[in-house]
Amino acid sequence: MTARRPSLSPLLQRLRDRSPGLGAGLLGGVVAAGLGLGALAVLVLALWISSPYPDSGPGGALHVAAALWLLAHGVELVRTDTLSGAPLPVGVTPLLLLALPVWLLHRAARDATEVPAEPDGPPPVPARTAWTGVVLGYLGVGGAAALYCSGSELRPSWVWVTVCLPVVAAGAAASGVWAAHGCPREPVLRLLLVLPDRLRLLLFGSDAGPRLGAAVRAAGAGTAVLSGGGALLLAGSLVLHGPAARASFLQLTEGWTGRFAVLLLGVALIPNAAVWSASYSLGPGFALGAGHLVHPLASDPAPLLPPFPLLAAVPDAGPGTRLTWAVGVVPVVAGVTVAWFVARAAVRLGERDEQGRRAPAPVSPAPWPAARTTGVLVLSALVCAGFLALLAALSGGPLGTAALSRFGPVWWQSGGATAGWITVTGLPVVLTVRGWRLWRRGVHARAVPGQGAGTGRGTGAGRTAARSVAGVAGGNAKGAARTAAQESPMGTAGKAAKGAGRAAAPSTGPGEDELYDFVPAQDPFPPAWQHDDLARTSRWAALREASAPPEAAGRPAEKGSAPAGGPADGTGTHGVPGTDEATGTAGKGGTADPAGTADRNLPAGPAGPAGPAGPAGPAGPAGEAKDLAAGSTGPAAYSAAAPDESGPEGREGGAP
Repeated sequence: MTARRPSLSPLLQRLRDRSPGLGAGLLGGVVAAGLGLGALAVLVLALWISSPYPDSGPGGALHVAAALWLLAHGVELVRTDTLSGAPLPVGVTPLLLLALPVWLLHRAARDATEVPAEPDGPPPVPARTAWTGVVLGYLGVGGAAALYCSGSELRPSWVWVTVCLPVVAAGAAASGVWAAHGCPREPVLRLLLVLPDRLRLLLFGSDAGPRLGAAVRAAGAGTAVLSGGGALLLAGSLVLHGPAARASFLQLTEGWTGRFAVLLLGVALIPNAAVWSASYSLGPGFALGAGHLVHPLASDPAPLLPPFPLLAAVPDAGPGTRLTWAVGVVPVVAGVTVAWFVARAAVRLGERDEQGRRAPAPVSPAPWPAARTTGVLVLSALVCAGFLALLAALSGGPLGTAALSRFGPVWWQSGGATAGWITVTGLPVVLTVRGWRLWRRGVHARAVPGQGAGTGRGTGAGRTAARSVAGVAGGNAKGAARTAAQESPMGTAGKAAKGAGRAAAPSTGPGEDELYDFVPAQDPFPPAWQHDDLARTSRWAALREASAPPEAAGRPAEKGSAPAGGPADGTGTHGVPGTDEATGTAGKGGTADPAGTADRNLPAGPAGPAGPAGPAGPAGPAGEAKDLAAGSTGPAAYSAAAPDESGPEGREGGAP
């Protein structure tokens, strides 16, 4: 017989369900780097082909494409074909080009993780494995590209290659893996452990998750407002300086291919110009050459700037005017936006229903106190300052030496100004909005339909019915207490029953429902043991039988004692001692035992505290009667009654 080969379908199924692991991550990183390089190579080759005067071959165009791809990661380039022969650095990274490799890396890492949507699917790739594979594959292609263009006229600086390329690859891949797992908070909170304990408690408190989430959302909104405001300022300045911008655009080149290349470069630098404008509105401004600052109070650009459309939008040299001072509205709006987001997180209102009415806020997220709200606002200002400082550092850089060695905003000045503006302008706004939302929260809570039906603010009919029910219950309890007091010669059970009657009587003061806007909900998980009178009676009977002395168990039953296992309740229908179940009259018992209800073998204990009136029980047979009047729970109340030897009537059952 020959061995049969396994069919291809199980092998293909196993291969499909197998976790891809490190190999898929490496392949994803290589593909992401190749797509970025390929996109820039296609663009540069298209411009080179369409250029009427190309100064190099296709190899030179590919070297330029590789250099631009490295520049998109923040790598500083060096130009060697200068008029003076000295190499000149080029360090201004177009932020729009940076978005391309970041997006590709994010997608590659997210796809390499492969978190299945089906519960019975293959297990996901470990986060570290996917991240390592993508980063290593991407860095392999990046190193090869750096080696390829290292001998060209536009070559990368190896110091910046070893710093910027791994940082961008690791950060973008980490964001992709984090997004693939549903953006959990635990990895972010673990990163906070590197901070000192006192600083971490001061900034984040004991609940770092909600505070950090609210701060990041508010800081993101503030950064978006600053960037959008900077873009609006840029557009307005370009409109005001339209003739100069048009003249510089036409002056750079004459052919349509060159003008298209200048247009593409200007579009790639628009995010940089927006960040520069945001820093201008914050106050520190930006530098246009070493020692030449442009800010709202004064404008001093370098005198020998190259003609470029975006540089034409720079304010004219001289002191500031009222128009330039008006740009301070942008950080004010950013501070108000951050404060609004923080106030919304501090006091949450209910969601709106289909009719547009706002539902009551849930009970779990309690409003934040003023100190915590202020702390979250300061934390949001710091996070927003970090975002803008990072953007300012990426948007600037050198374009040469001497006067061209410094272009763009100073990152630490822009970050500090952002934190100050948001804190100062947002503090009064966040406290005001918090108080207004607290007031709205109370108004919505009082305006809930049907709220008065469950509280003391209901209708008059509801309150009348409640008083009637309470009066009936109080009257029944008082009657039971009066009967027990008349039947008991010692008066102990009677006093306890009177106390129970007073406790059951309706109170004249406001009820608990009238003191709160919301009635506490019932426990969704009630305990298995129900604390009612029947369960309490059975429990005490078991405890008394377990504590009986050994000789009492072997002693013959005395005359008039109850049979074993029989109920020892001498009460009637309404829990009144000595009453008959059918007629409610006094039973056929004898006179009350003057010795009380204590057992002859056990000393009489003190009377227990009065409990609530128990439900009616059936009349028990002749035997020891237990003191269950008014639901008392003390030891003496549940001890056996001594039989009355004076007459035959005592054999029927004793009075409590």
